[in-house]
Amino acid sequence: MQDESPHRPSSASLHLQGTDQWIRAQVLPFAVFLGFNLLLQIFATFCGSSNPAAPWWRQTPEQWLYPIQTLVCLGILVQRWKYYEFRWSAKWCLVGVVFGAVGIGFWLLPTIAYERLGLSGPTEGWQKWLGLAEREKGFNPGAVFGAGTPAYWAALILRFLRAAVVVAMIEEIFWRSFLMRFVMDREGDYWKRPFGQASWKSFAIVTGLFMVAHSPIDYAGALIYGSLTYILCIWTKNLGACVTMHATANFLMGLFAVIYGKYGLW
Repeated sequence: MQDESPHRPSSASLHLQGTDQWIRAQVLPFAVFLGFNLLLQIFATFCGSSNPAAPWWRQTPEQWLYPIQTLVCLGILVQRWKYYEFRWSAKWCLVGVVFGAVGIGFWLLPTIAYERLGLSGPTEGWQKWLGLAEREKGFNPGAVFGAGTPAYWAALILRFLRAAVVVAMIEEIFWRSFLMRFVMDREGDYWKRPFGQASWKSFAIVTGLFMVAHSPIDYAGALIYGSLTYILCIWTKNLGACVTMHATANFLMGLFAVIYGKYGLW
């Protein structure tokens, strides 16, 4: 893999930046992804059912909506691939793997602590604020299709594809490639700013929004993880490294959830 200068975008991306197409490419995948999440909430509210006699697609609509969301968002990414400044580098991707493993370790620590401390039921006070919880209720295709069935493996593979590929790309493209630039110079030619430019303002806004974009139970983990991602971004000035970090973290979280039955984590 070619490692270009970390301090400026490639000549191809410079030609593309500053256009409506570039801006849409940064924002559209993230917006469509959120749109599907909203659709899931609407469907669950008006058409979902907790009745065991109801069909599975009403009891657990995420089991069919997540795969559609994954494929649609992946298609958008592929269609607009030329607008992304990944600049893949073996060195920085390896660093991203390390950061991802460390970051997700902090994210999973409250769940591990919950078990080690022998807690049960909902927590209160500082334990609740740090996210100490059971985390067993969540996306579990085995409970719907039966473990080991073809439908189970299809759902599980698509779930990992969603978390480790689609989410990793669309979030880092939005948070790091677009929003970090936008908040520093929203009334100017923000797209001309180099990727990974450090700013306390961008750190506070982007990391804060990344944190509140997750459930309150994950705020502490998201704050630490988001801060580590920001450090990686301004150090490597490499979007590919940030994507690799996110992909590693989400993949390891998925493995942890499946192996230990902590499906509420994802």
